[in-house]
Amino acid sequence: MPARRPGGHLSATSVIVVSRKLNLPRDRQGAEVAETAVTEVLAELAALEDPKVRAVNEKHGDDHGVNLGKLRAIAKQLKTQQELARELWATGDSAARLLATLICRPKAFERDELDAMLREARTPKVQDWLVNYVVKKSPHAEELRLAWFADPDPVVAAAGWALTTERVAKKPAGLDLAGLLDIIEAEMKDAAPRLQWAMNSCLAQIGIDHAEHRARALDIGERLEVLKDYPTPPNCTSPYAPIWINEMVRRRG
Repeated sequence: MPARRPGGHLSATSVIVVSRKLNLPRDRQGAEVAETAVTEVLAELAALEDPKVRAVNEKHGDDHGVNLGKLRAIAKQLKTQQELARELWATGDSAARLLATLICRPKAFERDELDAMLREARTPKVQDWLVNYVVKKSPHAEELRLAWFADPDPVVAAAGWALTTERVAKKPAGLDLAGLLDIIEAEMKDAAPRLQWAMNSCLAQIGIDHAEHRARALDIGERLEVLKDYPTPPNCTSPYAPIWINEMVRRRG
């Protein structure tokens, strides 16, 4: 049997060893291995639970106590395992879902599957990692961007704006940047917090990357004053759009 860590939990490396040693029929092997690995990975995540980490996370709306550096280390050991990722996501456990976004194969998810995953994701960190590590790499990203952009659920709409910000930065051709600024100007001030954050990020990205719209982006930010008083740690850039835009433009010279 694989060596166990103190406390009786298998290491992530041992999970892989256990899975590989199972002697299963070929047509059932994938499902059986995933089921076994899920049990052991959940035990590993439970062993990493830290009350102090949980207390900090809960202040931001998250409901797990696993250090993200340690979670990434498990992901690095497990590598890409799509079926295991699906099984971990299905548990509903936030730490397991975060791990799933790191070991999955983004292009393997169907469009409707990703839509359902976003709508059932309950916490900000899971939502963010799902969008950034999975949806942005999916062939369905643009279709989902358009579907989510004006969704009545502000969390879903925030994901649409996050994907729009990605396009502003990397593939702006075809986007109506002036139209986006119109929407931001009219709606950002009173938007729900997560949607407001996503719209503000888009505002800043437009101002940073597109000089022809920079003056208007700065003006909108200055008049709306969204996140103007956001507490910002030393050596970090404020999310207040005028400061953010000016600082990034300065760095680019």
